[in-house]
Amino acid sequence: MDDEDGYFGELVAAAYDESSADMFAPSVVEPVVDVLTGLAGGGRALELGIGTGRIALPLARRGVPVHGMDLSRAMVTRLRAKPGGDAIGITIGDFATTRVDGRFSVAYLLFNTIMNLTTQEAQVACFRNVAAHLEPGGSFVIEVMVPELRKLPAGQNVVPFHVSPTRWAFDIYDIATQATSSNYVEVVDGRGTYRSIPFRYVWPSELDLMAQLAGLRLRERWAGWTREAFTSESPRHVSIWEKPAD
Repeated sequence: MDDEDGYFGELVAAAYDESSADMFAPSVVEPVVDVLTGLAGGGRALELGIGTGRIALPLARRGVPVHGMDLSRAMVTRLRAKPGGDAIGITIGDFATTRVDGRFSVAYLLFNTIMNLTTQEAQVACFRNVAAHLEPGGSFVIEVMVPELRKLPAGQNVVPFHVSPTRWAFDIYDIATQATSSNYVEVVDGRGTYRSIPFRYVWPSELDLMAQLAGLRLRERWAGWTREAFTSESPRHVSIWEKPAD
């Protein structure tokens, strides 16, 4: 692990856009930007975990002023090198506690990034931090997976999600603590590498309680960015909480 950049240091940042190429496809990005532009309503947007600018850059091109937070200088360096990247304000820091100037119409935390906060305490602090940054009537948006515990037979704690002759990737779950990790084993030129990133999975109802503690209330929940209905079979959700206008 890179101590300065957390688990998203130079090694991860250098390959991030390529390894997550599907998430950069216009068909994926544009519905997200459509929703966030509508929620911004002419105001400012705050991205927690801005990374290499997958959403921030196209959102800024829509005319929405974006400010970002991120712990990884290596990821932000990639953002800065892209067209328009130098025009986006960025604060380096932990998005659970870092404060920036001004108020925002919308804050957002996408692509499972809430799970990068590995304790319930930090996740609660994130909601409170966002609430302090929002204007009255402002919105907080989270996109995150639904925990995949239904894939675990009794006595098993591992869910593989990629298997090939040269690469294996799997999640390990601790049901008692909600701790999980994504683990990667790769063989290149006969040499193996191993990398593990810790997360904390979180339930929709738990997020709603965190929002309530921060003074926010659930406005909408969908199964995806085109407003599909969220059901017990949905593998992920997009949730929007709002700060009361009064």
